[in-house]
Amino acid sequence: MKKRNLTKGNVTAVMLLFAVPMILGNIMQQCYNLADTWIVGRFVGAEALAAVGSAYTLMTFLNSILIGMCMGSGALFSICYGRRALRKLKEYIVSSFVLIFSVTVILTIVSYVCLDPILTLMQIPADIYGLMRSYMGLILAGLIFVFLYNYFAFLLRSSGNSVIPLIFLGVGTALNIGLDFFFVAKLGRGVKGAAEATVLAQAAAGLGIALYALVKEPELNMKKMKEEGIGIRADLLKEIFSYSASTGIQSVMNFGILMVQGLVNSFGTSVMAAFAAGVKIDTLAYMPAQEFGNAYSIFISQNYGADKKERIRKGTKSAAVTVIMFCAAASAAVFFGAEFLMGIFIDPQKTQIIQIGTGYLKTEGACYCGIGILFLLYGYFRAVERPKVSLLLTILSLGTRVVLAYACAPLFGVGAIWTAIPIGWAMADAAGIILLRRGERTNRMNEIM
Repeated sequence: MKKRNLTKGNVTAVMLLFAVPMILGNIMQQCYNLADTWIVGRFVGAEALAAVGSAYTLMTFLNSILIGMCMGSGALFSICYGRRALRKLKEYIVSSFVLIFSVTVILTIVSYVCLDPILTLMQIPADIYGLMRSYMGLILAGLIFVFLYNYFAFLLRSSGNSVIPLIFLGVGTALNIGLDFFFVAKLGRGVKGAAEATVLAQAAAGLGIALYALVKEPELNMKKMKEEGIGIRADLLKEIFSYSASTGIQSVMNFGILMVQGLVNSFGTSVMAAFAAGVKIDTLAYMPAQEFGNAYSIFISQNYGADKKERIRKGTKSAAVTVIMFCAAASAAVFFGAEFLMGIFIDPQKTQIIQIGTGYLKTEGACYCGIGILFLLYGYFRAVERPKVSLLLTILSLGTRVVLAYACAPLFGVGAIWTAIPIGWAMADAAGIILLRRGERTNRMNEIM
């Protein structure tokens, strides 16, 4: 499979061609839970939909810890590719795999042990508590496969190969949807069937891409690594942990999303169901911007490793224009089609749920440019070895969201929760742009001197 060299060629074309498979792949990844949501909502009921929707928020939190760490390692891989430091790359690969695998095992065990306290913290209503616990009890088994898929996907992407991760994710998505219909619609296994389908699909994608990478990638040739004396290095473990932990902690800050979910849950099952469906639509709408931000980050990290500063500046300007254009189009589609989109997931007779969800989508849908720019800022600072700035922006965005939501929702109702989200995006964007421009001025002064 051909790899793209992101340090050569037209910056816009290179980023777009590299990003398209990543965008399609992440849309497919969302289909894991979208399939559960749609099939459970249609074939089981609103209570099951609310349970799966709330579980989605929790699993996004857990998955994002692992994805964040894999993303951090992927940035280091990309910098090595840009510098052509292949031995260092192999050393990073071995040490980071051991590190993130260990974190995955610990996270899985802790999640099982603390499941009931977590559900209590999320204020899950009594009428869906049992459903959500049953679903989570099975879905947590898939964390190991989430790690495998994302680790090897970021490894392949860092070398310029964004197509193979798409292929394996496509297989997993198709399997997930087919098993959802079989387990839930035909066998009537309810939320347990939806969870079983998702875990089996995750296993197919994770194990498949791992096997492919081990067989096809020369950097993963175990025999050559042994001959070259490449193994786990304590000093690299510390370096990788410092870098990956910053992106992982950035994802841990998504704990704020769980706190918002808990506040939403306090408004009752109808609001929970509306939020569950609305978040899926919302996430899918801006997902291409998120993945383009990840592709942009890999582009920046390869060029950063190759010391191509002018190409980085051109790529940043091009990426900003591309993201703003896409997000403006997505905003218009979601804002004006909110009620129709809610009707895809919710029975048309559930007018109250559709009305609540439509309000959510109209509020978020008008503001997608805010989160699109934020994705680019995350990617830039991660790529130039400043992951702590990305963490700072995450704290600012989610912190603003949580504080405003809890302060205003008791006074103004659930709409205040929706409004707090884009305000958090705007605050983080402003801070990120200031830090970016300050860094550029410093770099130019250093070049002159």
